Amino acid sequence: MNTLNRMATELVDEAIDFADELTIDVHALSGDAAVLDFGVEVPGAVEAGLVLAELQTAGLATVQTTMDSVADVPLTHVELSTDHPALALLCSQKGGWELATESFEGLGSGPARALVAEEDIFGRIGYQEDEQFAVLAVETDQLPDEAVAAQVAERTGVPETGVFLPVFATASVTGSVVAAARAAEIAVFRLAELGFDPAEVLSANGRAPVAPVAADEETAMARTTDALAYGAEVHLTVDESFDRFDEVPSVAGTEYGRPLVDVFEDADWDFAELPVELFGPAKVTIDVVGGDTHVVGETHEDVLAESFGL
Repeated sequence: MNTLNRMATELVDEAIDFADELTIDVHALSGDAAVLDFGVEVPGAVEAGLVLAELQTAGLATVQTTMDSVADVPLTHVELSTDHPALALLCSQKGGWELATESFEGLGSGPARALVAEEDIFGRIGYQEDEQFAVLAVETDQLPDEAVAAQVAERTGVPETGVFLPVFATASVTGSVVAAARAAEIAVFRLAELGFDPAEVLSANGRAPVAPVAADEETAMARTTDALAYGAEVHLTVDESFDRFDEVPSVAGTEYGRPLVDVFEDADWDFAELPVELFGPAKVTIDVVGGDTHVVGETHEDVLAESFGL
């Protein structure tokens, strides 16, 4: 199998070829790094979000839309499935790179993280890449400049000509779609944080509603997190049993059960102050090969209806 970044680069090439159809804009920076605007100065789109979720997982996941209802209101849902959960979800899709310069802030996800491999999860999985291409999806409300591309190139050891930066705002159609595609990822990450070996997760399938696009980044962050915490459903197949499966869903004591915009405001939007349990999927089924099936958590359509303004 090729490296995550090489597989993602092939998908980037396709996205550039079909930029008009995807309603994305492509910008070349002075050092020849490429910025792909999936939803910052363009409004974003459902298909663009699906393609971006594929880029974030380096093509190791199938991503598609389905229709279902929330509180009897028909809404688009996104479903993602993969047979390579550790690589696709933890070493690639997960957000974990805080980008910052004097004039820019953003959160990076995607396979470029595997070129740096400083997060604990890479040591646990035993994975790192050395490649001439770096694909870093950036959640931000502004387009990256040359300083950002140079920073990514320096940290990954990749020439700027090989740096690709797909970008999107949380408050965009693309942002809502990409967030909904994270249901399986946050379930597998929660398991790993609880001490379960990520290599023992054999397959992951997750689904969540696409949150209505909010008017600002903070509200969008709360709504898209609500979509996961109160509406996401995940199915995992694992090779070993574990005594903490019941801690995977988004149960967080007194904070749970409220629209997260209220919870975030109470914490002054300092996510370090919030319980980590809040950032999990609503409901999870875990099949142990040759063993029991565990069903934990529950969805809360009433909270979603309030959050989404349904």
